[in-house]
Amino acid sequence: MTERVSATPAAIALIEQLTAQHGPIVFFQSGGCCEGSGPMCLPAAEYIASPMDVKLGTLPGGAIFYMSDSHFSFMHSTHTILDAMPGSSGSFSLDCGSGMAFITRGRLYSDEELAALKPEERVGL
Repeated sequence: MTERVSATPAAIALIEQLTAQHGPIVFFQSGGCCEGSGPMCLPAAEYIASPMDVKLGTLPGGAIFYMSDSHFSFMHSTHTILDAMPGSSGSFSLDCGSGMAFITRGRLYSDEELAALKPEERVGL
């Protein structure tokens, strides 16, 4: 089965660091302006998914990655890759102040991968 989201080694290391500090975490990418254009890393206990949010999958360390329905409509044919790089993220994201920032990259699925994708999992359905 083809996955919708994956993480680089740098992202996995930062997930492990933030999970050790804050407990379980989740990611949300809205695709909106400003801070919403990048992935937000939040404490799992403080995030309430919208019924229309799409659960892309679970990353190493147990972090769930959600995407807004409106952003997913543009990204449904793209594999989302969570990465981390030196820098500063949005002020509401747990990676803020760590010296690293989560970013997403993407690549188009091949025809074979598209055929092997399971249907997206919407939170409210």
